[in-house]
Amino acid sequence: MAAYHLDGRLAQVIVDRTMKIIDSNVNVMDNRGRIIGSGDQDRIGELHEGALLAILQERIVEIDEAATHNLHGVKPGVNLPLRVEGNIVGAIGLTGSPKALRRYGELVCMTAEMMLEQARLMHMLAQNTRLREELVLNLIHAEKFSPPLIEWAPRLGIDLNLQRVVVVVEVDSGQLGVESAMEELQQLQTLLLTSERDNLIAIVSLSQMVVLKPALNARGRWDPDIHRQKLQQLLSRMSKSSQLKIRLALGNYFPDDGGIARSYRTARTTMAVGKQRMPDQRSYFYQDMVLPVLLDSLRGGWQACELVRPLAKLRGMDGNGLLRRTLDAWFANNVQPSSTAKALFIHRNTLEYRLTRISDLTGLNLSNFDDRLLLYIALQLDNGKPEHAMAGQQSDLRLSSHF
Repeated sequence: MAAYHLDGRLAQVIVDRTMKIIDSNVNVMDNRGRIIGSGDQDRIGELHEGALLAILQERIVEIDEAATHNLHGVKPGVNLPLRVEGNIVGAIGLTGSPKALRRYGELVCMTAEMMLEQARLMHMLAQNTRLREELVLNLIHAEKFSPPLIEWAPRLGIDLNLQRVVVVVEVDSGQLGVESAMEELQQLQTLLLTSERDNLIAIVSLSQMVVLKPALNARGRWDPDIHRQKLQQLLSRMSKSSQLKIRLALGNYFPDDGGIARSYRTARTTMAVGKQRMPDQRSYFYQDMVLPVLLDSLRGGWQACELVRPLAKLRGMDGNGLLRRTLDAWFANNVQPSSTAKALFIHRNTLEYRLTRISDLTGLNLSNFDDRLLLYIALQLDNGKPEHAMAGQQSDLRLSSHF
């Protein structure tokens, strides 16, 4: 017998569809001759010896009125073996006069076998999809390709030699129920596979999926700007076709072995840092925030506590945040006094006074490169959202006379 299993749900579907076409009761039996689908629900579970005979002898079995007295659980009719890939998986029976049903039997059987084959292919496709997702989940966590992974990839049509970069896709939590959110993610998964056939995708949670995209362009080069454009286009399409709010984060590309796992870590951290710093944006790119992403692993550790200590001193004496905004603007303008003063709409002397005040409060010499670097890193690690240099300009203008 074939390994394929004919289940009762599919058997009943075959019965219901067939009985809409022919004026006869239809039974579907499993490979042991048990009725698992029927127009007469009272017969479900009965042993049909006529069907069992058709299965064992691999032939059409016609049962007339006389034969019903010699076989158990049968009525007059025709029973035909059902085959999938040449293997008998069950039988289908039509109740009535064998002579009248003879011409319909093979047609009904062929239709049922087509439905079985379609179901088998759909099952294989679903299984293949699950295996591909499982392989993707292994790729984003594997520093090296294991022998089983290398063996399974070709079977699933996956080229491990194709260079890839990871995109994390996140759905804002709390928008929909669990089932609706999962359905939306699956629709998004289909969209991503349709737009680029070489994408590898796996859903990692109810709110997040990963996409492994081919990293190199047609010339074999890594071009982040091309990926940036494609992701922005995807966001635009999603806003028109889905009610969910989607966020995207593009990681970095690593060409060496284990690069996919590192790309995933950069994409995941880029998403986390981007949401903290720019919650109103819907897309984040590692290339735009390399330093904050790389420093994020320090967050919560003693090193981070030491690094942000000078900034904590500044915050304690900077109630209105004026000095913090000045510091942000100074670094944003590459520590150039003229451009910083212009950005803040203040005189250069006022800027110099504020920088001296910052130096006194933090205990750092802003003329010293190492001290500047420490303060800059502290800003990147600061738990508070960095304020734009232009934020609070009106406060700067009103209060500048006091400094």
